[in-house]
This record gives sequence, C-alpha cells and structure tokens, in this order.
Amino acid sequence: MTYTTSISVDGSFEDVVETTTDALAAEGFGVLCDIDVQATLKEKLGEEFRDYRILGACNPEFAHQAMEEELELGALLPCNVIVYADDDGGVVVSAVAPDKLLSVVENDALDPVADEVDERLQSALATVEAAY
Repeated sequence: MTYTTSISVDGSFEDVVETTTDALAAEGFGVLCDIDVQATLKEKLGEEFRDYRILGACNPEFAHQAMEEELELGALLPCNVIVYADDDGGVVVSAVAPDKLLSVVENDALDPVADEVDERLQSALATVEAAY
C-alpha cells in the first residue's frame, strides 16, 4: 500500500528543505516541528545516517474542521512531510497521503477535509519539483 506521495529533485539538501517549507507555507501549512533525524541519531546513538528531516506540517483551518468531526484525530496530526538524501545524490520529498492516514478513523465526514489537504500537499510538492 502506498501511503505517501513523493518527488525526487536535484538540489542541495538544505535548499530543498527551505523550498519545501516555503511551498507548504504558500498552501497554508505551518511547520510545527522540524526533526533532524540525522543529528538525533548521531547524538543519541552515535550512529551515522543520511540527511533526513521530518517536517510536521499543519493547516490550522483543516485541523480544526477535522477535530470538530473526530476529537481523537489529534493523535494522527500533524501531517508529516519528509525530506531525505537518496542513494543517487538527489533529494526526496515525500508527504503522507491523508486519505490513507484517515482510513483508520472510519468517519466519512473527514473525506472532504482529507481531499483538500491532499490537494494542497500535492500542490506544495509540485512547487518544490518546479523549483528544481
């Protein structure tokens, strides 16, 4: 089962992270957290790992609508967007597929919100891809 939508671009890792953050902002998403997986694994385990960031993206309007319908939905938020260096020297940007994420909830009232969030995440990915 595919649970993300991904693109691959040629660019510097940090530039792609910045472009992704800007593209998300243009679609109404704030990045609530930015987890540097590489630095965390190095610090906590002494392990080397590829450049890898997890951006916790949230659109407050859609989060509010969804939690009005399903109060426990907060356990599945925010929408994660990952940026990582691939094995070929490129950078992958991958966003969670909201319909797959929300399929565990079984609440049809969330479908329109999931569709709109998916459209906006797709648009953000297209913006990043077009920048490279």
